[in-house]
Amino acid sequence: MTVNPPRLILFSRLPLAGRAKTRLEPALGPGGAAALQERVARRLAGRMLALAQTMPLQLELCYTGGSQDQAQAWLGPEFICRDQKSGDLGERMARALERAMAQGAPRAVLVGSDLPGLDEAILRQAFTALQGSPLVLGPSIDGGYYLVGQSRPTPGLLDHPHWRSLAALTARAKALGLEPGLLPGLRDLDTPEDLAYWRENDPEIRAWTDPTA
Repeated sequence: MTVNPPRLILFSRLPLAGRAKTRLEPALGPGGAAALQERVARRLAGRMLALAQTMPLQLELCYTGGSQDQAQAWLGPEFICRDQKSGDLGERMARALERAMAQGAPRAVLVGSDLPGLDEAILRQAFTALQGSPLVLGPSIDGGYYLVGQSRPTPGLLDHPHWRSLAALTARAKALGLEPGLLPGLRDLDTPEDLAYWRENDPEIRAWTDPTA
């Protein structure tokens, strides 16, 4: 098997009004919610690109909610763009990770797009942890997780319902003989409460969403 660089996968809905960040629509409207999702995801993509300047990486956008042409135009030619296709979230994540490793990536890391606090240092930490561990997880403060990284395929890890929370996924991993490494906890941007937090703590998000800022 040809060994390719590690792969960093951004899992994201395309930022189309009425389809992105719908839980924020009461506060921002459909267009405002989609615009915020676009800006946060694009900022994260920029951090991924910066990391790829300092270590060998393949970058992939695994998208849903739009077309291949829309996806490729969004983040540019540095990202391989692939449709998430059908299935629950666990199936779609497993398919992306397994494909990366089947194509020769020695390590694969998958992240969500609604993560204002995810930076190059944490992404690098994930890849470093995978040099000594088959699995790394990034905990979200709401009980979920923002990152899954693997250095070897683990069939069944993300089967329903084990993918639905960090606790369930950790229990599933241990049942399969894996002790996951854990990254720093982060808060995502998904609910009105999250929006209030990030307006308070991230000047860019405050400027993007608060006309009085």
